[in-house]
Amino acid sequence: MEILQGFLESIVDLYKNSGLCYLPWQNYIMILVSIVLLYLAIKKQYEPMLLLPIAFGMLLVNLYPAIMSAPSTDLVPVADYIASHNGESASYAITTLQGVDYYNVPTNGGLFYYLYQGVKLGIYPPLIFLGVGAMTDFGPLIANPKSFILGAAAQIGILITFIGAIFLGFSGAQSGAIAIIGGADGPTAIFVTSKLAPELLGPIAVAAYSYMALVPIIQPPIMKALTTKKERTIVMKQLRPVSKLEKIIFPVLVVIVVAIFLPDAAPLVGMLMLGNLFRESGVVDRLFKTAQNELMNIITIFLGVTVGATATGSVFLKIDTLKIIALGLIAFCIGTAAGVLFGKLMCVATKGKVNPLIGSAGVSAVPMAARVSQKVGQAEDPTNFLLMHAMGPNVAGVIGSAVAAGVLLSILG
Repeated sequence: MEILQGFLESIVDLYKNSGLCYLPWQNYIMILVSIVLLYLAIKKQYEPMLLLPIAFGMLLVNLYPAIMSAPSTDLVPVADYIASHNGESASYAITTLQGVDYYNVPTNGGLFYYLYQGVKLGIYPPLIFLGVGAMTDFGPLIANPKSFILGAAAQIGILITFIGAIFLGFSGAQSGAIAIIGGADGPTAIFVTSKLAPELLGPIAVAAYSYMALVPIIQPPIMKALTTKKERTIVMKQLRPVSKLEKIIFPVLVVIVVAIFLPDAAPLVGMLMLGNLFRESGVVDRLFKTAQNELMNIITIFLGVTVGATATGSVFLKIDTLKIIALGLIAFCIGTAAGVLFGKLMCVATKGKVNPLIGSAGVSAVPMAARVSQKVGQAEDPTNFLLMHAMGPNVAGVIGSAVAAGVLLSILG
């Protein structure tokens, strides 16, 4: 009988310590959301490098919230604390805790708490930009400087969303952090939010990276709605070759200009251009390979899982969070539409030499947005190759979003 009673007590204790006993209903909703995102990442292959770690981090933190818990101290009776020690440690405890009734015993934080400090302190975003710079060929932008216009046009979504966030009751700093989602640049969104509105870091980071990963779903309907079949079939002239000297001068010149006029954007743009200089200089092959491979992959894992781990049900399922998700989507859609519309203006100005589809790549989701421009164009004409033309606005969008971040930080910071 005692054995049976002990067995039943063990079952009860197991239940009390399980998630079935303490997980709130919001967590189960987020678990379902994470499973949907995992499906999109694995089955549909919607940018799995981003979406898979984000979705798994979201799944894990809603099953086991303690993985994101901060370090704390437990107030323990001194007698119990001494009893739990033995030998020399017990003698030390007795000597140091004489006359004290309770002792604060420090406890460690969860694994993701420590990894998340790279997000919270703004360390990961510049390192991601270092890797992006090492992987990016600025040749299409140098060959066609007019692409800067399309990259700048796509940032209009940031301005309009900023106004919308103010209207919905967010503060100026919070509105700036929400608006930057429109640049479709996760590292930039994290960098800006960590400085302007750290309390919104979780939902903004999840929104920014989710929309980056869902570019193939969000952009095509907007692109098709704003262009005619004739415009989508425009074949653009091949870009001129770009010399090595131009590619070396470009990152140095950009970082000088940005750092002088917008010093707040220097960490992002500086690391972006350093990575690109690793690539184009041809003299630091080991650094170039590390930046674009090992370092980039490690930071992507840490960033992805910790961003996903901020999406706990109790924190994420709030009215303000839903507003942020909606505003982020609006920002991204407006940025895409503005890029396409400016592409149409350039098409008219050049008498039909610019395919407006490349304007959608002005958002800085590299190289996803450029691939979408290519895909939509080839759906109309399989012989049309827009990828290199779209890469110009795409990399211009990376610089544009970093510049927009610098503007917001200088005004609102």
